[in-house]
Amino acid sequence: MSKITDKVFELAKPVVEEAGCSLWDVEYVREAGSWYLRVFIDKEGGVSINDCETISRALDPILDEADPIPDSYVFEVGSAGAERELKRPGDFQQFMGSEVELRLYQPLKGSKVFVGKLAAYEDGDVTVTVGKEDMRFDKTQIALVKLHVSI
Repeated sequence: MSKITDKVFELAKPVVEEAGCSLWDVEYVREAGSWYLRVFIDKEGGVSINDCETISRALDPILDEADPIPDSYVFEVGSAGAERELKRPGDFQQFMGSEVELRLYQPLKGSKVFVGKLAAYEDGDVTVTVGKEDMRFDKTQIALVKLHVSI
């Protein structure tokens, strides 16, 4: 995480937890010429629009006072989502055995995308059970790992 997202994470965590949610991630990105600060939250049973609004209203003045971002930005609070990205070791531990989609930078066996059960995580390396085969991917190969929801 960048210094900005680290600082916002620190500021947001107590506010999010006080609202009965957990802080999943903080993202600060440039899209379509504007900067966006996004706080992603999670809650047992799902996040509601009211949860997002409550946290946004409580966190906005704290961010204004702390001023961790010198430039103007759009501030958003949203759900981590059903197909959330797994980034930290704790994310992988929490969802061990869940179905994931793993994307690679370069094709392997003719594909850059693999869907299967999360079988292991060790120092950034990820093992996914695809069909009956355990496939281990080195962290340098992995572009993204996210939960996968089958329809």
